[in-house]
Amino acid sequence: MNTVALRVDRVAKHYGSKTAVNGVQFEVRPGEVYGLLGANGAGKTTTMRMVLGLILPDEGSISWKGQGYREELKSMMGYLPEERGLYPKVKVSEQIVYLAELRGMARKEADRTLKHWLEKFEVSDYYDRKVEELSKGNQQKIQFIAAVIHNPDILILDEAFSGLDPVNVELLKKNVKELRDAGTAILFSSHRMDHVEELCENITILHRSKTVLQGELKRIKRSFPRERILLETEEPVDGLENIPGVLAVNRHQSLTEILVKGPEAGRDILRQAMSQAEVTRFQIMEPTLNEIFIRTVGGERE
Repeated sequence: MNTVALRVDRVAKHYGSKTAVNGVQFEVRPGEVYGLLGANGAGKTTTMRMVLGLILPDEGSISWKGQGYREELKSMMGYLPEERGLYPKVKVSEQIVYLAELRGMARKEADRTLKHWLEKFEVSDYYDRKVEELSKGNQQKIQFIAAVIHNPDILILDEAFSGLDPVNVELLKKNVKELRDAGTAILFSSHRMDHVEELCENITILHRSKTVLQGELKRIKRSFPRERILLETEEPVDGLENIPGVLAVNRHQSLTEILVKGPEAGRDILRQAMSQAEVTRFQIMEPTLNEIFIRTVGGERE
């Protein structure tokens, strides 16, 4: 049995003299959320279009559950695009059931599944509403349902949580995790690095069409220096700026963030703090994915 749901193997795509994707490779397994990251113009969208079978690679290959492109992909894959694509003047029920039928579902089953998802998202009364009558956040819920109603094996989520308030972000994240736990292979792209950190075990960062960082997120974090210390004390602590290796000290009420050249400065910082106040928190922080991303791609935008 093939344990890889999606394999992208050294794919490249050229448009004239421009290379949009250059030798990208990764694997997404059943029950995994895989992060695909990059600044605008890095090659994410082109990679996703190739994964969806909308365009073919000029070099390399893509296989879905061990096989190449085939008609069955329509029912095997789900896609939530960054650009929303629902018809504003058509009722929710009419277009979602129609889209489900295009992916091989029987009409009655599609209707029953739609009602189940609407209930799950607490929007059952939107069944007969036109899409244009819904808020942006609720349109996003309907778009998500359109992507998953046929229970795809492989799900592509591009900026899935954009435009949502925090409550609805948590609701959608909960459902993404449930799909993952049920065995769906999910390729996830987002500019929100905190969402990627929460959902993804493995990531690929693209920059100027090439892979610049790839692997297990935990290992990637361990490979970057720890340059931030969080210190919480009952009383203010003086003199931290003068400790060798300390680059900056930012105080936020009882919490102090200290930027350091390396974790070696931690011992002196802790000693200084304990000599002046009761320490309630001392933590040498690993870098956030946001910090790693900026360091890796240089904060560039194309």
